[in-house]
Amino acid sequence: MEQQALSPTELRVIIAVIGVIAFGLIYLFGRPRKPGQGKRTPARPAEGARVEPVFGDVADEGTQAGRIEPSQGELPVSLDAEEVPAAAAAPRRSTLGMRPEGQIERIVTLYVSARAGQTMAGTDLVVAAEKAGLQFGDMGIFHRLAPGKTEQGPVFSMAQMTRPGSFDMAQIDQLTTPGVTLFMTLPGPVPALDAWEAMLPAAQRLAELLDGVVLDEQRNALGRQRVAHLRDELRAWDREQERNQIRPHW
Repeated sequence: MEQQALSPTELRVIIAVIGVIAFGLIYLFGRPRKPGQGKRTPARPAEGARVEPVFGDVADEGTQAGRIEPSQGELPVSLDAEEVPAAAAAPRRSTLGMRPEGQIERIVTLYVSARAGQTMAGTDLVVAAEKAGLQFGDMGIFHRLAPGKTEQGPVFSMAQMTRPGSFDMAQIDQLTTPGVTLFMTLPGPVPALDAWEAMLPAAQRLAELLDGVVLDEQRNALGRQRVAHLRDELRAWDREQERNQIRPHW
């Protein structure tokens, strides 16, 4: 079956779910299951019985027939308890990289994609992620943390490019994927431009280690012009945040 790329709605839900039901998810999914334990849903349903969550579409300039691309500046969608994505039930959950509750004003995305006709192996991804300074943690994905600010959430994170987005470390040697998604949410633990200057080299390092290519949010090869434009946007975003912080309140 053809794998479906993570839609921006699903990506934002994966992020937003932490702020909405973080403590509940830790309690429900953060420890091993036991047969007949309460009314909890098994972590791995029987084959053929799994139901994928359905998310609403987001209308933006990146929406094309059957494909929704992440957009620079989209606001997070509302989240209901029923919309918890499969990534939230990933095995071996951890609080490392958990985002604090709060509004997400912007998401900046990069892709590291395998070359045409190739895939990336799970074990290779884990090694590459560690070499790029990422740690496995909350929601079954990888995170770059800011020294001394771990409680403020990750600088950026890395998920699978395809559903459910999480990495099952118990079966990582069986994983093959067309690529990974790196994304940072704003505001974050460090200024937006600093987060970008950390995420871009990490994406380039992953591409080097995995023989992949770095793509922008529209799945085009990331060029110098787009990099310069993003830097300008994020620099302006930081300036606006500074103005908002020093603006007097009457």
